[in-house]
Amino acid sequence: MLKILVVDDEPPARTRMGQLLGDCAAQLPLTVVGMADGGIAGLEAAVRLKPDVVLLDIAMPDMSGIEVARHLAQLEAPPAIIFVTAFDEHALKAFEVQALDYLLKPVRAERLLAALQRAGRVAAREPRLDQLARDLGSARTQISVAERGRLVLVPLTDIVYLRAELKYVTIRTQAREYLTEESLTALEAEFGERFVRIHRNALVARAFIAGFQRVKGRPEGEGEAPEGHWEILLRDMDERLPISRRQWPTVKALAGF
Repeated sequence: MLKILVVDDEPPARTRMGQLLGDCAAQLPLTVVGMADGGIAGLEAAVRLKPDVVLLDIAMPDMSGIEVARHLAQLEAPPAIIFVTAFDEHALKAFEVQALDYLLKPVRAERLLAALQRAGRVAAREPRLDQLARDLGSARTQISVAERGRLVLVPLTDIVYLRAELKYVTIRTQAREYLTEESLTALEAEFGERFVRIHRNALVARAFIAGFQRVKGRPEGEGEAPEGHWEILLRDMDERLPISRRQWPTVKALAGF
């Protein structure tokens, strides 16, 4: 029995999809385990209900279907994703190139049945989803973190800094820390406009830079620096982070020194 979750912010579209799935049930054993009215609600429902397939609208106001799919791909056993879209022909080529299945609105029952019959699982950290997001200009607004069997969304606007430590990257907000296995290099490539690199292992959000302070000694791991080094001051936080000698010219230029 195929467990299906429908995610669409438009009530008529959800109703229509339910009717189409009812028609498909005569030829394919399936059950609709839930319907969600937005991207975030869909993500929460997918984590809770563990569907085999998510029929995922793309254009939703709170979180795009592309971003939802990228978060779902972080799950240990991600569901198969079938995008439902009204995108034009040019944009649809991005799906075809990445071999990701999609249904074009208005959806036909025969096409839906065919997509469900060949539904395959999305591999964790599916690289084709990342490429699709780049092709369509769909940027993440949050980073997802797995915590005690649930998926936590950390808004980019809350992140003070990202720091690589062993195999993880620490995501620091003013409230707490999270851990992600995404690499610092990949995060910098995706969110470079929001963050500035201050050290080989640290990115700081430009919006949280309060100032700079020169201190005696040297930043840990940066070799001899008897002339001292600079540290970055963070808005509304006592914590300070060292700026490497290599990165100081870039940071200094940013600050207008």
